[in-house]
Amino acid sequence: MERKIFHGKIKPLDIANALLGEFNRGNFRAQTLGQHDRLVVQVSTRPDAMAGGQTAMTVTIQTIDEGVMIEFGQQAWLGVAASLGVSALSALKNPFSLLGRLDDIAQDIENLTIRERVWSVISKAARSAGASAELSENLKRTTCEYCHVANKVGDPSCVACGAPLGNLQPNTCKHCGFVVKVGTKTCPNCKQAL
Repeated sequence: MERKIFHGKIKPLDIANALLGEFNRGNFRAQTLGQHDRLVVQVSTRPDAMAGGQTAMTVTIQTIDEGVMIEFGQQAWLGVAASLGVSALSALKNPFSLLGRLDDIAQDIENLTIRERVWSVISKAARSAGASAELSENLKRTTCEYCHVANKVGDPSCVACGAPLGNLQPNTCKHCGFVVKVGTKTCPNCKQAL
């Protein structure tokens, strides 16, 4: 499962509408299921498409504190692999048969890149709503472990009691938006170096 978090004033419906607008046309179809705070968008190729194998992906969009969390389900692409296999076998028998299958091969390659297209649409929708992997202003607070007063992120000491706040400062992964503690070398969510 692949997961990203966007912080800011964004709702699951914003992301779902962007995905529907991009993928509910041509050789693709998209549908939304669920409630306003948790939506599932299914994106797939049309089963009656003239070229290419079938592929499908599930995107879960859920409201979290000051943002949304997006999770990808596994992409089903066995139909694409079978279609590419038919192209390879026919090319072995008769190399000129590839000319007749160029449309199928192009469609198969497009179907295999659906994951990147979905992330691109999600990122554009998040940017247009002003959301990002950075913490939103409302979440940029840290609580003093001695007196329990909220302080701005980046403050070196508590405004109430003066205790140091250095180890309590939250941060986010630049790749997926997951909140991590200071000093963490690798994101526990996406396993990218911080």
